Amino acid sequence: MRILVIEDEPKIARAIKQGLELKGYVVDSVYDGDDGLAYAKDSVYDLIVLDRMLPGSKDGVEICKILREEKNSVPIIMLTARGTLGDKVEGLNAGADDYLVKPFAFDELIARVRALLRRPKQNINNKLDVGPLSLDSLNYTVTRDNKIINLTHKEFMLLEYLMRHPKQVVTKEMIIDHVWNEESDILLNTVEVYIGYLRKKLEDQDQFKNSEPIIKTKRGFGYILDC
Repeated sequence: MRILVIEDEPKIARAIKQGLELKGYVVDSVYDGDDGLAYAKDSVYDLIVLDRMLPGSKDGVEICKILREEKNSVPIIMLTARGTLGDKVEGLNAGADDYLVKPFAFDELIARVRALLRRPKQNINNKLDVGPLSLDSLNYTVTRDNKIINLTHKEFMLLEYLMRHPKQVVTKEMIIDHVWNEESDILLNTVEVYIGYLRKKLEDQDQFKNSEPIIKTKRGFGYILDC
């Protein structure tokens, strides 16, 4: 899953980014309101961690209002050093889903991130079942026909993206946008390499060799998980 962090204090932004990445999320981070709004509009994120007080022409409250006016329902956690009841009400009324006062424990932020991503209205499920495949995004486990498949972090994220879009053609560009972050200089053939890794683990092992291919290539278009 992909998260955008909009936070003007570099040390806090780096700490949040690194901590979320250790939990398996793809994270982009920006440091002012104008860049933050541009990123939120131009890319698809599963969640935004948004500081209330930001340099630039837009603060966190204004960013929330603009996104909600444009019918963008991405979950938003607002961070702030201002913890009065009035400040919280203003942030929530602007469209934030949750409100966390600085300083905060990182474990609490992670708990709130997971709680928002579990909300049914966001159509986010922790456990996915597609054909013979099962994936648990909280415990990072994958099975095929109840046999455990050991995947690397990127392989897991790639498979999760494919399983969230079963029987849909996804392009290499779409995969890069969701599995790698904006700072990664990823070539299109990198996607081919990781698709190859996944196929070896999901299809080429002895117990699966007589089964139909799971990941199919649509020449000139991309890939489709069809099982």
